[in-house]
Amino acid sequence: MASDNHITRMITGFRNCFKIPELKERIIFTLLVLGVCRLIAWVPIPGLDGVELQNYFDQLRVKQSDGGIGFMGMYSMFTGGAWERCSIGGLGIMPYISATIILQLMSPIIPKLSRLSREEGGRVKIMQIGRVMTLFLCLGQGYVMSLGWLNPATVFGGSWTGGALVLNPGFWYHLQTMMALTCGTLLLMWLGEQITERGIGNGVSLVIMIGIVADLPRALPMIWDMFGAQVINYMNVVAGWFGQGADYFPWSSATEGRNIFEGVFLVLLLLAVVAGVVAVTQAQRKVPVQHAQRAVGRKVYAGGSSFMPLRVNYSGVMPLIFAQAILMFPGMVLNALSSYGDFFIRAAAWFQPGHPFYYFTYGMMIMFFAYFWVATTFNEIEIADNLKKNGGYIPGIRPGKATSDFLHRTMSRITFAGASFLVIIALIPMLLGQWRGIPYQVTQFFGGTSILIAVGVTIDTMRQMESYLLMRHYDGFLRKGRVRGRF
Repeated sequence: MASDNHITRMITGFRNCFKIPELKERIIFTLLVLGVCRLIAWVPIPGLDGVELQNYFDQLRVKQSDGGIGFMGMYSMFTGGAWERCSIGGLGIMPYISATIILQLMSPIIPKLSRLSREEGGRVKIMQIGRVMTLFLCLGQGYVMSLGWLNPATVFGGSWTGGALVLNPGFWYHLQTMMALTCGTLLLMWLGEQITERGIGNGVSLVIMIGIVADLPRALPMIWDMFGAQVINYMNVVAGWFGQGADYFPWSSATEGRNIFEGVFLVLLLLAVVAGVVAVTQAQRKVPVQHAQRAVGRKVYAGGSSFMPLRVNYSGVMPLIFAQAILMFPGMVLNALSSYGDFFIRAAAWFQPGHPFYYFTYGMMIMFFAYFWVATTFNEIEIADNLKKNGGYIPGIRPGKATSDFLHRTMSRITFAGASFLVIIALIPMLLGQWRGIPYQVTQFFGGTSILIAVGVTIDTMRQMESYLLMRHYDGFLRKGRVRGRF
C-alpha cells in the first residue's frame, strides 16, 4: 500500500509539472535542446568512414564483454557514441569538463584563482577562463583524434581489423577535422549553458547523461536475446495450465537463451545498485555548529545552532574516470614493447580486464583518487577559520586548529566509506561480464561511471522540479513533498 501511494504521488507530481507554465516551458525547452545534442552525435565529419569504426567497436564489445573496451569505450560512452561514429560531436563535452576540473584543482595552488573564486563576480571570470581553455583543449585533442583516425592501428594495436577510415588524408583533412570537432564541442557547451539558464537541471550533466541513456536501446535487444526464449517457454507452460497448446506463444525452445533465474537475479541486482547509489549519493555526515551571540555595530545577532553537511561521496564519479584513464596507458605501453620479449607480453596481460591484478590495481587507484580529490578540494583550515571569524564553533571542539583537525579526521573516515562503495560499484560490470559473459552494453547499467552519473543527475533535476512545485503549492514527488538534495 505504501509503495502504491508513493507511485501515485510521483505520477501526480509529474502531472503537476505541466500545470505550471514556467516549469512546463523549461521542461519542453530542455527536451528540445537535448534532442539537438543527440543530432550532433550523428552528424558525420566529411571525409571519414564512421561505419567502419562503429562495426569494429561492436565486434570489440562482444569479444571483451568482461571489461568493455577500456578507456576508449568510456570516452565513447561520454560522447554518446559520437566518437565511434566519427561525428562532429566526437569530443563530446569532455574538454569543457577537463577545463573545469583543471581550474578546480589549480584554485588551491594558485592564490590568484583562489581569491578570484571568493570575490563577487569572480565565478563569472573563472567561467570565461574555462571557456578559453576549452577552446585550446579542443584544438589539441582534435588534432590528436585526427591522427588516431588516420592511423587506427596505433590506437587499437594489433586488434584493429578494419580498413582505412580517412578517405583523403592530408593537411586539409587535419584542419577540417580539428575545426569540426572544436565547433561541435563549443556548440554542446553553449547548449548545456542554455539548459542551465533557461531549462531545468544542470545542462552539462544532462548532456552527458543523455549520451549514456542513448545506449539503452542497444542493450534491450541483447537482454531479450539472453532471456527472451526462456520467458516464452514459461509463458507456454502457464498457457498449458489453462488448457492451451504447448506452443500457444511462438518461438519457444528450452535450449535457447539463459536461465530465467539469472534474469531475476540481474533485476534484483539492478534495483539494489540503484538504491545503493541513491543512498550513498545523498548520504552526508551532519556536523553540529553552534553560533554565539554577537554584536555588529548597533545590531545584535542572536546565536543559534545549525549543521555542516559533509557528503560521504564527496568526490563523485571523478575517481573512476581518473583510474580508468591512467590504467589504460600501462597496457598500451607494454603491448607496444611485446616484440622485445615474453616478459612484456606477460606484464601486459596483468593490466587487462579479467586479471586479478587489474582489479586490485583499479580498486586501489579509485581509493587513492577519492582521497586525492578530497585533499585538493576540501579545505578544512579555511572552513575552521571562517567558523572562527563568524563566531561559530563545533560543540566540544576548540576553534582554530582543533576544529580543522576534527574536520580532517571526520572527512577521512567518511571518504573511506564512500571510496569503498565506489570500488564495489566500479567492479560490478566487469565481474558480471567475466562471470557470465554478459555484453558490456548491458553490464554498464549495473554499475560503474554510467549509473553514478545517471542517478546523480536525475536526483538533481528532480530536486529543481520539486522546488518549483513547492513554490506554487503543488504536491511533490514524495509523501513529504520534497526531495532531499545532495548537499
